[in-house]
Amino acid sequence: MTTDQQPMTTNNNGLQFYGAPPQASLIWQGAIQSIAFDPVGIKAKLKNLSQPCYVVRYQNQLGVTNEGHVHSPNGTATPGTLPIVASSLPLALSQLGDPTFLAFHGTKMAYSSGAMANGIASAPLVIAMGKAGLLGSFGAAGLVPSRVEAAIHEIQHALPHGPYAFNLIHSPNEEALERNGVRLYLQYGVNTVEASAYMGLTPHIVYYRVAGLSVNQQNQIVIKNRVMAKISRREVASKFMEPAPPRMLQELVAQGLISEQQADLAQYVPMADDITVEADSGGHTDNRPLVALLPSIIALRDEIQTKHNFATPIRVGAAGGISTPASSLAAFMMGAAYIVTGSVNQACVESGASTHTKKLLAETGMADVTMAPAADMFELGVKLQVLKRGTFFPMRAQKLYDLWKEYDAVEDIPADEREKLEKQVFRRKIDDIWHDCVTFFAERDPDQLKRAENNPKRKMALIFRWYLGLSSRWSNSGEKGREMDYQIWCGPAMGAFNDWVRGSYLEHYENRQAVDIANHIMTGTAYLYRLQTLRIQGLQLPAQLGQYQPVSNQLVS
Repeated sequence: MTTDQQPMTTNNNGLQFYGAPPQASLIWQGAIQSIAFDPVGIKAKLKNLSQPCYVVRYQNQLGVTNEGHVHSPNGTATPGTLPIVASSLPLALSQLGDPTFLAFHGTKMAYSSGAMANGIASAPLVIAMGKAGLLGSFGAAGLVPSRVEAAIHEIQHALPHGPYAFNLIHSPNEEALERNGVRLYLQYGVNTVEASAYMGLTPHIVYYRVAGLSVNQQNQIVIKNRVMAKISRREVASKFMEPAPPRMLQELVAQGLISEQQADLAQYVPMADDITVEADSGGHTDNRPLVALLPSIIALRDEIQTKHNFATPIRVGAAGGISTPASSLAAFMMGAAYIVTGSVNQACVESGASTHTKKLLAETGMADVTMAPAADMFELGVKLQVLKRGTFFPMRAQKLYDLWKEYDAVEDIPADEREKLEKQVFRRKIDDIWHDCVTFFAERDPDQLKRAENNPKRKMALIFRWYLGLSSRWSNSGEKGREMDYQIWCGPAMGAFNDWVRGSYLEHYENRQAVDIANHIMTGTAYLYRLQTLRIQGLQLPAQLGQYQPVSNQLVS
């Protein structure tokens, strides 16, 4: 639209119309009293998403109404009829995204809370989501099997019919965690996992998927064990979009873990039901831009679907950077079947993070994040996105990685550097830390100790990972005196959320509840979609109408 175009209709409430001549539009008939002409009344009509919205012209003024009847013009003016210059249909929150996601997972909206490790995505959070008919994923990564088992019991007791999911993280340095996770999920009938941090398929995720395959009386394949794979690379996505590798299937059959029939059925189904495209998120991330990554993965899905013609096409959802109605709308408009939120849930009252951490997150800006070495993939040089505001963790973690790269053993580190580590970072003697590592891994994964017996560099990595691992637990438990060492996984979405809710009741972390936030994000998404629908038809709206602000207890169902 060029700047010299003049609106065909304008009035002092800020509405302007640049579209086709009103006489070419539909005709509205109803009570004039139902039309709002003031900004407050207009916004109320626009937010009434359960009803249609008509923008009408009355005495050269534009107004908005949800009532009345619509019909085509017949060439004669009829009392009580007005020309419609723009309109939009009712929009339920369940219409956003792919309806098969709702049916498949038994949810009310195409919205999920993602798994934040170490129980940050806690059992109370998953239960709150599930009771509201929303899918939440428990953050099992980094937890010992007994803790995961306790969470399974708690969640299944509260949600016997779901919906819920559990995280299954790829742990190349601690294979026992992934293996034990699959064992627990199969033992207790956890039928939906959110697979994350995978760089390729492993026998464990393949075993989980294929062990749930069977055939019903109609000779149709039944998929009992559902997989939502969180990815950020095409080459990884393709592995989850294809059937399980024959070689892995043969090995699982040979081990007696799956049957020959299940191995045969596996060639007709993809490894995942849902692919979550993870963009610039907190924690493990490649910092990909969603606008580039999501369309690419959707196109890849279409290629593979054409190749295999799966009975149920894979759904592609979006995560990373989504925390506001605007970012949610962008994802859905690019074709996302569903959205997944992460960082914003960490600041909610139900999360497993400490009060200190939640307060820091509520004050976070979009630029208050950075990358730091990851504990679980330390030796691979993998980094994750964390909060840098109010903590020295990113700087100290990077220092540890630099020392590990430079030296082959703890004993090779210069004495003054060792002293700084022990006094400023660890606050303990390195020998005492190693003793703790031995105790810890003897229960969690004894293979780690065997691999470090004659490998001093490996031993040094385990010592450094002691700090990296505990720093996230300190953040969760609120360890006093360790606040400056808190490792807080966080993406720029947290800052965007804080900007959006500033001035509302959600500005205060004590008021943030995961389901409430989900409803506001999705309601705001539907509201912004309505505005875009009207804009496309030629309507221009003033700034005060162009934003959805959270208001307590005023949600659209």
